[in-house]
Amino acid sequence: MSGPRLAFVAAETANARHALASLRKRYAHVPVERADIVVALGGDGFVLQTLHRVLERGVPVFGMHRGSVGFLMNDFRVPGLTARIAKATRVTLHPLRMTVTRRKGRPAEALAINEVSLLRQLRQAAKIRISVDGVVRMEELIADGVLVATPAGSTAYNLSAHGPVVPMGAELLALTPITAFRPRRWRGALLPAAAKVSFEILEADKRPVSATADQMEIRDVARVDVAEDRTKRLTLLFDPEHNFEERVLKEQFAP
Repeated sequence: MSGPRLAFVAAETANARHALASLRKRYAHVPVERADIVVALGGDGFVLQTLHRVLERGVPVFGMHRGSVGFLMNDFRVPGLTARIAKATRVTLHPLRMTVTRRKGRPAEALAINEVSLLRQLRQAAKIRISVDGVVRMEELIADGVLVATPAGSTAYNLSAHGPVVPMGAELLALTPITAFRPRRWRGALLPAAAKVSFEILEADKRPVSATADQMEIRDVARVDVAEDRTKRLTLLFDPEHNFEERVLKEQFAP
């Protein structure tokens, strides 16, 4: 086999499975564990799952849109795939490491490519103290929750919560409240990528909070520490005419 070894993976939708069959019929392929590049067919959520799957090996992922949301995806076309991959631009991602202290039970860790989010578990709003690099920056946030998003995740939950879109080269993280009650006018902050963010849950007995790193949720947390893990390196591939930076720029001017 000449060129990089390709693996094809697909979401469980009919469109994605049909695309998978078409590509496997046309191109030589190997299992994911032996691949140099993984082609993921689906939406943004499936690309996220695929990135987690190849996290330890750091294999580049080329997504093609066969799902409902495709911000991280390239257009789907069967012909010319190998040439597209050869010309693709690379975007390097570093995930967030979430370290959780539970109210009861053992500490836990998880990695997030999009965001780490804290959410109230019951009807009462959460009360959260926020520190950045060991300095308390907000003594008490009363809200449905709060999140820290990477540039890749800034167009996902963060954007829905009215957080800023962060270009990949900016070396920034978005700290965004979720339906803030007090301080009502606080819209969040942009932090250096190297910042270490800590959340302390206040009145946790009657205002329990869960913490989620992408798709892993931990309930009844007492404290959550979040920092970029520079030891982990992920790579997304984009067609040059639809690269990630261009999509971020377009999103900021969307009506």
